[in-house]
Amino acid sequence: MYRDDFDRRAFAELMDAVARKCFGHPLSSSLSEPESKHLSAEIEERTGLVIGWRSVKNYTAFLLNPSPDKQENPSLATLDTLARYVLDAPSTTEAERKKSGENVSYWFRYREQVGMPMRTEESYRKPSSIQDGWLVIALVLIVLVLGFLFFHQSNLEQIQDDFRNPTDTYLSQNGWIVQHRNESYWKRRTENPGFLTLFTLRGDNWPKTGETPRVQNLLIREIRNDCFRAEMHMTDFVPGGNWQQAGLLLLEDTLFMGKSIRLSLSYNDFFGGFHRPAEILIQAISSYGKADANLEEFIHQPLFHISNADDRRIADTNLKNFAFRVEKQGRKFRILYSASPVDNFSFKELATYEFGISPKYIGLFALKGYVDSTAVAPVKVHYFRLEGQACN
Repeated sequence: MYRDDFDRRAFAELMDAVARKCFGHPLSSSLSEPESKHLSAEIEERTGLVIGWRSVKNYTAFLLNPSPDKQENPSLATLDTLARYVLDAPSTTEAERKKSGENVSYWFRYREQVGMPMRTEESYRKPSSIQDGWLVIALVLIVLVLGFLFFHQSNLEQIQDDFRNPTDTYLSQNGWIVQHRNESYWKRRTENPGFLTLFTLRGDNWPKTGETPRVQNLLIREIRNDCFRAEMHMTDFVPGGNWQQAGLLLLEDTLFMGKSIRLSLSYNDFFGGFHRPAEILIQAISSYGKADANLEEFIHQPLFHISNADDRRIADTNLKNFAFRVEKQGRKFRILYSASPVDNFSFKELATYEFGISPKYIGLFALKGYVDSTAVAPVKVHYFRLEGQACN
C-alpha cells in the first residue's frame, strides 16, 4: 500500500492517466459500474493481470471524494498493474511477474517519471530517517490544506443516479420531482428491473393553439451551479412514430413560461409533401418562452434513414445504448451524443451553441407530441449525471 504523501500523489496521477488512456478524458468523476467493468477488462486484456471492477470503482470514488472514515490503500501489486497498463508493459501473469523478480518495478518506474522520489520496496516497510518523517508530515499537511481548498472552493454539486430502485421515496429524497403525473404509466416505471422506464405519452412543451404545454411524468431536478455538465443514458429506445422522442430538457422554470432547450432522440417522416425515407434523428430546439412562439432548431442530425426492415434492424442494433451530454460554460452549450451496440462508448460533438439562458431545472422526458395516432413506447433510462463546473 502507499505509505506517504508521495505515493498518494503518484497514485492519484496514475489513476488519472489510466482514465485518460481508457476513456480519452481526465478523471473528473468517479466511474459508474459499467465504466469500471470496462476498465477492469481493459487492464486485464492489456497486462494479463486482474484488478476487480469494484476496486477500480472504489479507487476513483475515494480519490475524487477523500474521506478519513473510508480509506483505499491499493497493494503494491495493484499499483504496479496500473503502471504496467499506462506504460504499455508486455502482458504477463502473476506467476511470471513474481518469477522475474520485478514484482513492482513498473510502479517505481512510474513514480520516477512523474517526479516522485525513487524508493525501493524495502523502504515501504521501514522509514529512512527522522528527517524524512518530518518532511512527509509537512507535505501531508500542505496537500491536505490544498485538497480541502480544492474540493470546497466552489461547492460544486456531484450527482449520479443509476435508477436501480426508483421508488417515489427514493426519487424525492434524491431531489427529483415528478410533474404532470399519469398514474397508470408512472406505476410502470419499475417494470424493467435496473431501469427507470418512462413512456412517450401525449403532450409537449411546445406552444400549440388549443393545447396547454404539458409533459406527462416529466422528472426534473434543480441545477445549482451556473456552469455544469449533464448526461443521460438510455437503453433500447428506437423511436418509430412522428414526434415520438425522449431526452433532456433545460428549463428556466417548471411552467414552460421561460426560456428552454430541448435535446431529444426523435423520429420524423413529415417532409411537407416530399417523399423521403423516414429518419431517426437528434434534434435540439431552443425557445424564448411562452411569449415568443418562434422556436429555433439548432441541431437536426439524422442518424438513420428508415425505408425497410433491414434499416430498422440496423437502427435497433446501433441504438442499443444511447446517451446525451450537455456542457454549459457561460452562454455556450456544447452538445454531444453517443450511440453504440455496446455499453461502453465514446461521445461525439454535435454542436456548440450560444444561448442566453440560465437553466434552473433539468428534466428527463419522453413524449409523442399532440399526435394520438403515434404509439406509446417505453424509454429505459439507466444513468444520469449532473456535475457543477467551475466557470472559466
